[in-house]
Amino acid sequence: MVRPGRLPANAMPEMSFPIGAATLAEIYGGGADDFPLDPDEWEARAKAVLAPGPFDYIAGGAGGESTMRANRDAFARWRLRPAMLAGNQQRDLRVSLLGTASPAPFLLAPVGVLSAAHAESDLAVARAAAAAGVPLVVSTAASTSMERTAEAMGAAPRWYQLYWANDRDVVASFVQRAEAAGCAAIVLTLDTLQLGWRPRDLRTRYLPFILGEGIAQFTSDPVFRSRLSVSPEDDPRGAGAAMVAMFSNLGLRWEDLAWLRERTRLPLLAKGVLRAEDARRVLDAGFQGVIVSNHGGRQVDGAVAALDALVEVRDALGDVALVLMDSGIRRGADVIKALALGANAVLLGRPYVYGLAVGGQAGVERVIRNLTAEIDLTLALIGAHDVKALDRSWITLRP
Repeated sequence: MVRPGRLPANAMPEMSFPIGAATLAEIYGGGADDFPLDPDEWEARAKAVLAPGPFDYIAGGAGGESTMRANRDAFARWRLRPAMLAGNQQRDLRVSLLGTASPAPFLLAPVGVLSAAHAESDLAVARAAAAAGVPLVVSTAASTSMERTAEAMGAAPRWYQLYWANDRDVVASFVQRAEAAGCAAIVLTLDTLQLGWRPRDLRTRYLPFILGEGIAQFTSDPVFRSRLSVSPEDDPRGAGAAMVAMFSNLGLRWEDLAWLRERTRLPLLAKGVLRAEDARRVLDAGFQGVIVSNHGGRQVDGAVAALDALVEVRDALGDVALVLMDSGIRRGADVIKALALGANAVLLGRPYVYGLAVGGQAGVERVIRNLTAEIDLTLALIGAHDVKALDRSWITLRP
């Protein structure tokens, strides 16, 4: 049986993917830009160009940020097992996820309030994703409406991430708009029914929504606008306050998922799953897949690392379910490890936002290209041919 996203060998023509060597030649030959090459350097450069409030909003996590550290520690515990002389001159990085094709085994994660990083915000990211062909998951907390993002992307692949607000008419409107905007799937985030305790943001008093930032999906929505006594254009802070009041929805329960399933013909995924039993309930609700995630450590301090949860979820669901993963992805080896542990693909978050802060669209494009090249080179050097064929024989736990 072929796992979703892992197509039979004859489903696509054989493909040589030389981006790793091509990128090395470009850099060594002096033809590349002077953008950073290392994820830590991207973060440092972003910190240098952003004010403390916006930077900490992007970089920070919940509580003492132990979940963020756990995500990275988990990748360090798992080690790759290279195999020599594999004759793998040709390699294939492509994946297909619920009919959405990507030239590399990652998507750009939904990240809210991209205006905190760069004035062109979501549009710069949308254009970069479209140029690379890498799917973008459009955020409910975006700084640009999904319609404008779709216009910037053209026919390029995109999904929509849904925060389930406490007004179901608004939620239904978001879903209908996402369908009309050409989004190929809906990703319901389960782990952010209320904002977590984020000391960095509390210290700087930075909550962009009450300033009218990151609420473009709401202010462009006719149902949300009908709830306001004053238009968002005349009172952006009032609209922000209304959005914040509508955001919290801790009363949501498993039985509510049937309502969402009835509202759309699109595939549904649930993001924020960390337990095997929750993953099973997601599929039982008629969803097509799960995204193992702890929200990049932004919600629960002391939570299990997403990579460790991935092992539990994949073991519980077997090979037939679609399982994606995010939280802690920084390097090509991280992607390879996640795929070997059972992910069909991963989502990249903070690194591309740092690229946006440093260089706008060009910065995001460079982050995408660098990561794709590093995945290709790592795949080549461990002796593998195809990201879709990676399994646990390629990986081991550090003693």
